[in-house]
Amino acid sequence: MAQEDSIPTSRKILIIGAGELGMPVLRNVARRARDVKGATVSVLLRESTLSSQVPEKQRNVAEIRSLGIEIVHGDLVKNTIDELAALFAQYDTVIGCTGITAGIETPMKVAKAALEAKLRRYFPWQFGVDFEVIGRGSPQDIFDSQLDVRELLRFQDETEWVIISTGMFMNYLFEPDVGMVDLEHDTVKALGSLDTAVTVTTPEDIGSLTAEILFDEPRIRNEILYLAGDTVTYGELADTLAAVLERPFKRTEWSVPFLLEQLAGDPDNMTAKYRAVFAQGRGVAWDKNQTFNARRGIPVTNVRDWIEQNLVGRSSGK
Repeated sequence: MAQEDSIPTSRKILIIGAGELGMPVLRNVARRARDVKGATVSVLLRESTLSSQVPEKQRNVAEIRSLGIEIVHGDLVKNTIDELAALFAQYDTVIGCTGITAGIETPMKVAKAALEAKLRRYFPWQFGVDFEVIGRGSPQDIFDSQLDVRELLRFQDETEWVIISTGMFMNYLFEPDVGMVDLEHDTVKALGSLDTAVTVTTPEDIGSLTAEILFDEPRIRNEILYLAGDTVTYGELADTLAAVLERPFKRTEWSVPFLLEQLAGDPDNMTAKYRAVFAQGRGVAWDKNQTFNARRGIPVTNVRDWIEQNLVGRSSGK
């Protein structure tokens, strides 16, 4: 008789969302599924995504179809828990890749639907920081709802769960509106201090590693896994930028009190919430050597790689 751990569970797979993370997950899961007997991959998309005239969304939908992924219609906001559960019940595994754009109540709503559907396996949207180290009552209130989801999953034994902690998406460090690197003025804005560390991983690496975790046998279950493309301090980030781009970078520190004051003046500003959390330095960085990708010897993009691939040849804005 086969051992329970040797019985595959992830064969009918539904991925929710096809955005910045959803697309890399879809590409990699579909690629791996071709070599897995009985594996099928579907994606849950809103009708508005399918009818969108936005070129990026049109390209994504075309790519999804070219990959042989079935498109399922659904809406995490408009559909009830019962309606979502009825959709989920057609699958053995659901992976959430929608981020926080659907609202603060959505993570719990989707988790309840997953349990009502009696899924065999659920990967909630937790691709981020270590919420438990950060704790409740942080400047980013959605983190409390993510802790609620963890408690819900732990206090049941019908649905296995896997949580993947990735840190910040690496490209966010360099985004003009949300990032900590101001390329126009060759400045690194350190959240907290220059010694504050942050773990970062590219969405492409997260997609590849999620597929590895999904199909790993014996299967991974009821576990929090940590990934990292890199873990750096903001001071190290400035040093790397200066070395690779061969020009000096100024360094400024945005202290926790300063960022909390900014947030108090604009309490609904999502970027301000994240900046304040990352400045506090708890639960936002971990040792890269202890991660799933390091233990398995899986190569990933580090900060120096990303700068070389995306910024070399790009002149200063000054």
